[in-house]
Amino acid sequence: MSQFDAHLLIVDDDERIRDLLKKFLMRAGFLVTAARDAAHARRVLAGLDFDLIVMDVMMPGEDGVSLTKFLRETRSTPILLLTARGETEHRIAGLEAGADDYLSKPFEPKELLLRINAILRRMPETSAREAAPKVLHLGPIRYDLDRGEMWRGEELIRLTGTESQLMKIFSDCPGEAVSRSKLVEDLGRDRGQAQERAVDVQITRLRRKIEPNPKQPQYLQTVRGAGYMLAPD
Repeated sequence: MSQFDAHLLIVDDDERIRDLLKKFLMRAGFLVTAARDAAHARRVLAGLDFDLIVMDVMMPGEDGVSLTKFLRETRSTPILLLTARGETEHRIAGLEAGADDYLSKPFEPKELLLRINAILRRMPETSAREAAPKVLHLGPIRYDLDRGEMWRGEELIRLTGTESQLMKIFSDCPGEAVSRSKLVEDLGRDRGQAQERAVDVQITRLRRKIEPNPKQPQYLQTVRGAGYMLAPD
């Protein structure tokens, strides 16, 4: 998806930051809508679909983590959270709630733009391919490689943008271990222990969707000293 047809929602209670981000992202070619708090965002989202949501964590009333959790119940729109520097617990809580990435304040607008474009690039394209679908079986779950879709019987399992990207990375090399640092790199993140910890959180969330017992994973396995490996039937 190019940034020239992507519609972003900015959610921030700070009017100055909201206006700055809106102007900057519109100049970069995005269509941008802004909301002043979670309640306002809920009203906007009731009538519009967005390609990506940029949301502050600390807001009066409902916070960004709670809104992320609520949105993940019904939609897989990518969410990038803005957190104050040093708020590690908010970042982890945000990722566990289903956010795709986070950025610490204060940040350079250009870095935000790079993060947004990285997330949009990893969203699965919806155009159907003509080749016969390739399917991986994980017990009762089917993963369609071409469509990037996961099914349990007739039920479509909702994956976030990051979860979709992880499944794509693993399904390209089933039975082979992928290191945490390689996963960080393929997800378009900065290198570092904090990002590797963030990948661990995403793996835990993905296991909850595909494993009969997430605490004893049989399909998305941990390979000691080597990383993670997808082991389909």
